[in-house]
Amino acid sequence: MTQNTPLSPRTLHEVRPRVWSTEQLRARGVTAAQTAAQCLPGGSWQQLLPGVYLLDPGPPTSQERVHGALLYAGRPPASARRAAPGRPGPGYGDAMVTGLAALALYGFEAAPPVIALHRIDVLVPRTRRLRSTRFVQVTRAAPLPRPEHRLGVPLAPVERALADAVSTLTDARTVHRILTEAVRGGHCEPAAVVRELGAARLLGRTHVVGAVDALLAEGRAVAEGRLYAMVRGHGLPEPLWNVDLCLPGGALLGTVDAYWPEQAVALELGTRAPRKGPAALSEEDVAFTTEREHLERLGVTVVRVTPRKLRETPAQQAVVVRTAMMAAEDREPAAHVVVLPR
Repeated sequence: MTQNTPLSPRTLHEVRPRVWSTEQLRARGVTAAQTAAQCLPGGSWQQLLPGVYLLDPGPPTSQERVHGALLYAGRPPASARRAAPGRPGPGYGDAMVTGLAALALYGFEAAPPVIALHRIDVLVPRTRRLRSTRFVQVTRAAPLPRPEHRLGVPLAPVERALADAVSTLTDARTVHRILTEAVRGGHCEPAAVVRELGAARLLGRTHVVGAVDALLAEGRAVAEGRLYAMVRGHGLPEPLWNVDLCLPGGALLGTVDAYWPEQAVALELGTRAPRKGPAALSEEDVAFTTEREHLERLGVTVVRVTPRKLRETPAQQAVVVRTAMMAAEDREPAAHVVVLPR
């Protein structure tokens, strides 16, 4: 039996999965009349969503609800369905799961399991004319982000799924838990989350403000832990941690996360989120540029490392720092700089 061999409703039960769209059933040789007959009271099938059928009369599993939601949201427009016959396959189109359902599928402990959710959020292109229905909530985006895949299920990137989840939540404790878990679990960086929350106009909500502050603090702590691990795990000399660099007269030159006085190399962690649009410099960017210029005029080399690079390529960041130290041997000694604990 090939993929295109017509199947009767009876033999179709032997083919997995149990959730099929109208187009997929038609491609398998099941007519609309046969489908309707199977869905009559007492029949062995049921209509799960418009154009989506569960080949079983019982309640759908979590996986089947997700699969059905994606089939519903990924169906091509009616004009396209008339123009070309459906083909067997996933049938998800550009649709992807987002919100709490996506977080649950990513493995967030703070997110309820999919079976406990009253709705599954799906993200589709903004041009799609598709209504929310039953347990499917449709959200539109332009441009559409590139999905991640877990067990064949397309999921919105974690930061986008977080923003869509937060938009539906009113409990500050729950928002705090999922944002903190996102960073502590290494799912994404705080800056990316804050950007998505800002784009969704959620940063002004009272129950979100405190959670974002905790998110940034958590992100800072995680990044510092990775920085300590990088220095000690790759054999770098122990620096002075979290210090202010000043002129002998007391004027502050800059605040750095690590400083190697013998080589006059300073390291700065970039941990704050942009305050404006994606193309604009944040206040931290402007401050860092000014501090770096002051310090480098005095012979201090300043290296900036992002939390993401520390997480993904710690060995490469250690090489960057070591190279800066080696380069110190070929330049003039740094001017006298006073080091004070932060």
